[in-house]
Amino acid sequence: MKFMLIMRTVDQAAVDASEAIDFEEIIAAMGAYNETMINAGVLADGAGLTDASEGSVVDFGEDEPVVTDGPYGELRELFNGFWIVEVSSQEEAIEWAKRAPLGAGTQLEIRRVTSPDDFPQENEWVQKEQQWIAEGKLSGK
Repeated sequence: MKFMLIMRTVDQAAVDASEAIDFEEIIAAMGAYNETMINAGVLADGAGLTDASEGSVVDFGEDEPVVTDGPYGELRELFNGFWIVEVSSQEEAIEWAKRAPLGAGTQLEIRRVTSPDDFPQENEWVQKEQQWIAEGKLSGK
């Protein structure tokens, strides 16, 4: 099973604390954490994200989608990065999340990533997705 570990900073104090840490120290801690997951064979993907001021939101609440350029939302609503881990259970994903080199004011939300197997197999689009995976056009299970 794949799970996404979604990193959020929930308050300004956590932002300030992370800015006070040497960037090389942060990169080293994250690199060591990633290497541990790679060596264990559980890290499928992951990345940090730029500041929300560089992003946009497309809101489909109106007849026509409305685009809002960043910054947008409240700090605790934004996420800063993610990991995709492939593990045997949610409990194992939680154990990996607990090892992340993160401080107070940071949270990891853990969500299972669906696969084509989670949907009706007779559906045309599910079958196409499975074909795309088999052809290497999409990463798969």
